[in-house]
Amino acid sequence: MTLPLVLALAAEDDLHDAADWYDAQQPGLGDSFLRSVDVGLARIRRFPQSFPSGEQGIRSALLRRFPYAVLFRIREARIEVIAIWHGRRDPEDWQERLSPRPRA
Repeated sequence: MTLPLVLALAAEDDLHDAADWYDAQQPGLGDSFLRSVDVGLARIRRFPQSFPSGEQGIRSALLRRFPYAVLFRIREARIEVIAIWHGRRDPEDWQERLSPRPRA
């Protein structure tokens, strides 16, 4: 049985921002990026435990052709995608997404 996969809002923003950036570099490249992410998400859905687990149970699936990783964690009833992250970005930025936000 496969678990449902849910993208956090921040991960959706990562996805769209990267696709827009690639399209600005070369028309159609954003679509290639999105297809690569789809392939990565399909691999995660099929074999979530096959990806190495790091701090706080965060797993990383590298994309082919693009220098990005899909960062996710396995919960009881779902797979949560936390970020779609460029390899050269500071990992502390996505790690902040894991911290509870202070109440206003």
